[in-house]
Amino acid sequence: MKKRITVLFMALLMLVSVIAPATATTADAKTNNIKVTYVLKKNKKQIAKKTVTLKKNATVMDGTKKAWKVTQKGGFISAIDGKKQNNKKKIYWTFTVNGKQVNVSADKKKLKNKDRVTFTLSKYNG
Repeated sequence: MKKRITVLFMALLMLVSVIAPATATTADAKTNNIKVTYVLKKNKKQIAKKTVTLKKNATVMDGTKKAWKVTQKGGFISAIDGKKQNNKKKIYWTFTVNGKQVNVSADKKKLKNKDRVTFTLSKYNG
């Protein structure tokens, strides 16, 4: 009976030693990723929403390209998913991160876990 308990204990110990490193690896992989929610608006109406998983230190541009087809030049976005800016009518894409206006191009703005990026296509009245 003592042998059975010892064998069972050893088997359990070996099983735990095999599972523990696999769990640690999975947790490490998760910490290298972030989730960011993207919202597209035309004027004030929401037209699309997606949550994407990105690597740490990803930019707004990285996530936008992962979620939709993007046309850009010099880090500035001119079309998302076929919806284009119109320079003659002064209609442009602008974006906020967590509700705050961003003053750098989309390829420069770094993101953090659970950020919310909102792109708005609307007339610029400046």
